[in-house]
Amino acid sequence: MLSKPEGADESRHEPTKSEREVLRRIDPGSRALVIASVMLVLVLCSLLPWAGGAAGWQVLMGQTDPALKVGLLPRLFAINSTIVGIGLGALALITRRWIVAFLAGLAGVVVTFEGVIAIWSRQTSGVESPSIGLLLAVACMAILAVQWMRIVWSRD
Repeated sequence: MLSKPEGADESRHEPTKSEREVLRRIDPGSRALVIASVMLVLVLCSLLPWAGGAAGWQVLMGQTDPALKVGLLPRLFAINSTIVGIGLGALALITRRWIVAFLAGLAGVVVTFEGVIAIWSRQTSGVESPSIGLLLAVACMAILAVQWMRIVWSRD
């Protein structure tokens, strides 16, 4: 039978409960201010026009003029950017849990691509091109996704 070298048990260390708790938490540091500021700009984007004269909150609630032919993609982006960008982002900042921050980053990437497709759908609709609110909201989601992924992968 093979014998273990002396010290083999000492080098293999099981983390204690408090060490596991520390590994589950994040410290966003100064990025928290950037994230909170971008979340505020994302909220303000809902007041700006997204398609023609329709504001972001109108797209979100489905109360746009039918003549604008807003369609599903901008509305889906409005719903998901609100849930992920504001809701999940706030939850990650409050709880400071690694898994919530990871989900905010990963979902932020997906919602950013949804936003790019929403812009494309507005450009090809033939009615109204995307307005400043939609463009700014997509940029905010891209910034949020990058910031969350940087926090998740930093693990200082």
